[in-house]
Amino acid sequence: MPAEQIHLVRHGEVFNPQGVLYGRLPGYGLSDLGRKMAQSAADMLVAAERPVTSLIASPLQRTQQSAEPMAAAFGLEPALEERVIEPENRFEGKRMTGPGGALGDARNWRFLINPWEPSWGEPFGSIAARMLAAVHDAWQGADGGDVVIVSHQLPIWMVHRRLAGLSLAHDPRRRRCALSSITTLERRGDRFVEVDYRDPASGLAAQATDVGAV
Repeated sequence: MPAEQIHLVRHGEVFNPQGVLYGRLPGYGLSDLGRKMAQSAADMLVAAERPVTSLIASPLQRTQQSAEPMAAAFGLEPALEERVIEPENRFEGKRMTGPGGALGDARNWRFLINPWEPSWGEPFGSIAARMLAAVHDAWQGADGGDVVIVSHQLPIWMVHRRLAGLSLAHDPRRRRCALSSITTLERRGDRFVEVDYRDPASGLAAQATDVGAV
């Protein structure tokens, strides 16, 4: 039986004292605050009394850690899914702004010439396509109930914009996809629609020092 709802959950705050764009780099796990954020997302799903029967996570450390409180709450073993991973980015491991920042280095400007694709990483269309394929397979393969997919800001935002019929090119500063936020989808006829957005960690956001890649 297909899933009732799909919940796309962003990971919590990452421990990133150097302030670099970490992308797919290994070793970037949750901060203590990030773990509290992840717990808040799990608590909200429990409080909503949603029948979560399947848990999927990106294979990166921060998403697997963000899935842990949901696994405990619902008694599930997270399945790793490559298609919901963070996109590759040519600026991984670099500070973007400030002294020595990548944006001030003329050698990097060639990667910035096409923000509509974008020229610095995986095309927006590719991100949206792989995310929606993973969402469809999770929906179809569920044993009823709800599916939680723990992913990353940009992949979730690409789903939002694709389903809303918006251009995938956008201003990264205007993404509505907070740390540990929950974007909920339902299947209506032959397509998915977004039915809810919640920010369970909003009370913790003011303490965050790392809000993710741009």
